[in-house]
Amino acid sequence: MSILVVTQQQGGAWHKMSWEALAAGQELARALGKKLAACVIGDEVGALAQEMAAKNLDQVYTLEHELLQSYSPDGYTLALAHLLEQTKPDLVLFPHTYQVRDFGPKLAASLERPFVSDVIAIRAEETEPVFVRQLFQGKIHADVMPTGEPPFFASLQAGAFRADAVEAGASAAAVQSIAVALAPEQIRMLAQEPFQESAGGVDLAAASVIVSVGRGIKDPENLPMAEALARSLGGELGASRPICDSGWLPLNRQIGSSGQTVSPKLYVALGISGAIQHVVGMKGSRTIVAINKDAGAPIFEIADYGIVGDIFEVVPALTEAIREISKR
Repeated sequence: MSILVVTQQQGGAWHKMSWEALAAGQELARALGKKLAACVIGDEVGALAQEMAAKNLDQVYTLEHELLQSYSPDGYTLALAHLLEQTKPDLVLFPHTYQVRDFGPKLAASLERPFVSDVIAIRAEETEPVFVRQLFQGKIHADVMPTGEPPFFASLQAGAFRADAVEAGASAAAVQSIAVALAPEQIRMLAQEPFQESAGGVDLAAASVIVSVGRGIKDPENLPMAEALARSLGGELGASRPICDSGWLPLNRQIGSSGQTVSPKLYVALGISGAIQHVVGMKGSRTIVAINKDAGAPIFEIADYGIVGDIFEVVPALTEAIREISKR
């Protein structure tokens, strides 16, 4: 079995989930004893390909064409179908980004092959990969084993694999350019300009410490308590979707599947139950601390440290203790 990781870049900058997908590919290739390749799509992506070639893999392919400079589901599907015909991998891994959600199923359907989306883990059973997906908002983990003729397709949930776990190679992998023939009339759909936060918007993805609030905060008047804890830690304030939907905090503070995906060094969850829609946006955090009065809250399943208690008692005491330590 050979494994191909399809990466994502925009304007010469990597999407950070590309490294998460590569980490998954390296782990599975090692477990199965198979070759690993990566693909870079765009126009004039030679520098990115060389950067990718420095990682621990066997081959890097580039798909370059002026019509691939901007993303389009038609262009990407046609280009990747051509690559797969040329290289014939058994398994193709993608980061589960909005872009992949757009073209990934289209590609798999065009080849009449299965697509396993939003995978949280992969393990090897003898010579076959087993994909793990969450069902019923994370209450059940299901094992999925595609059958039939390869290639099989799978996308990896944000934070399921750590980007910093990517291994460097002992020597640079070979880079091969695959010629792509595309005509303008084949590109039927064009993407609009990427969404940009308004001036002054918060980029929580760049924060090293995040204190996030959920329904347990009860009232917007209690937000200053969480803000004080965030300030004492030198961090930013985030929130689950219900808080932003209620208008208590702006949407640029929302973390989760419909908000920002973050991976800070420290993530403190205050009164957050741990619904899967929120967890997918923050489970890649280096250290997770959860404070919740419900001992059975799902957030404790992924927390490194948990405090079962009333946030209105614990948080002020914690903030004061941190301030005292800071004075020393």
